[in-house]
Amino acid sequence: MRDIRALIDDVVPQITTLRHELHAHPELAYEEVETSRRVREALERIPRLAIRTGLAGTGIVATLNADKPGRCVALRADMDALPITEETGLFYASKYAGRMHACGHDGHTACLVGAAIVLARIADELPGRVKFIFQPAEESGGGGERMCREGALDDPKVDAVFALHGWPTLPIGRVGVRRGPVLAATNPWKLTVHGRGTHAAYPHRGIDPIVVACQIVGAWQTIVSRRTSPTDSVVVTVGQFHAGTADNIIPPAATLSGTIRSLTPETRAAAVAQVREIAEHVAQAHGARAEIEIREGYPALINDDRAAEHVEQTARAVLGPEQLECSEPPSLGGEDFAYYAQRVPAAFWRLGVRDPASPEMPGLHHPKYDFADRALPIGIRMHCEIARRFLAGG
Repeated sequence: MRDIRALIDDVVPQITTLRHELHAHPELAYEEVETSRRVREALERIPRLAIRTGLAGTGIVATLNADKPGRCVALRADMDALPITEETGLFYASKYAGRMHACGHDGHTACLVGAAIVLARIADELPGRVKFIFQPAEESGGGGERMCREGALDDPKVDAVFALHGWPTLPIGRVGVRRGPVLAATNPWKLTVHGRGTHAAYPHRGIDPIVVACQIVGAWQTIVSRRTSPTDSVVVTVGQFHAGTADNIIPPAATLSGTIRSLTPETRAAAVAQVREIAEHVAQAHGARAEIEIREGYPALINDDRAAEHVEQTARAVLGPEQLECSEPPSLGGEDFAYYAQRVPAAFWRLGVRDPASPEMPGLHHPKYDFADRALPIGIRMHCEIARRFLAGG
């Protein structure tokens, strides 16, 4: 295959500038109007792209070689930011208090625009079609599900889809991929424990919902330690606990909220049932009442074995076997790329963004996190090679 490194080097300055612009102007879920505009304007300058806009509100799907026969491979990037105030001090730091690209979606989007530019320059050599999917609302709102429902994987039908994510534990130059479960299913929940309020000096005259709620939280941890196999993974986290208005009053109710995380459908169903069962029974045992709402969040992201193997083979050939990491464990974070993986063979892979000279860097969703510019050419190259090798029969 033709060596495309010179083509990538040629677009890196432009793509670096684009990333800085996106980073400085972050937008939250379903509000990515300016981000979408910048991406669309960049895509409109690329020949042979059929561009669809307006999917899931601000999403874009661009297809290269749309009328060409053969396979169709899709590459996906997310565009939304997080409600975090940036603390990097960079010259291109967020211009908006309370919003920043703390998960690197600016880098994901920039890499995919770069891949579109490079692949368009060798479009005649591609024996098929490439779809570039720019998705809103990954962090919240399930933009991936909406993109799929509104036809991102159709017309032409996608045969496989791939996505990268900047990974701060991997050094620049390395990539990681694993087969099977990669990221967790999410189930947000809210619990209200109804007791009976009274004066703090006379606790026997009421039912203390705080004490009951604490008992529930403690009992929930047995789901992890005693009701789930040690070789499986589940998390029950309490993120908020609110009760009371004064030091000398036992309140009538306590409200808690949090998340359940799991890696398989069976463990997810069991954990959801056990969270509900424990809350209701513990409350009843204390004379209180538990009212719990457990919502369906994102499904677990499970990589297709053959798609993951394709990423492995591509990384070995392009970067060298020493730059491939296949042993990193799954994360209990959530990711709505799972909706694509439910529909077509898919692989989600990790792009190293940590400076190799530094032992660590701020993690994802941290106010000092920044996607590394030096990782951009590697992300672009892997996107391009995954696509062209898939179309060639990989």
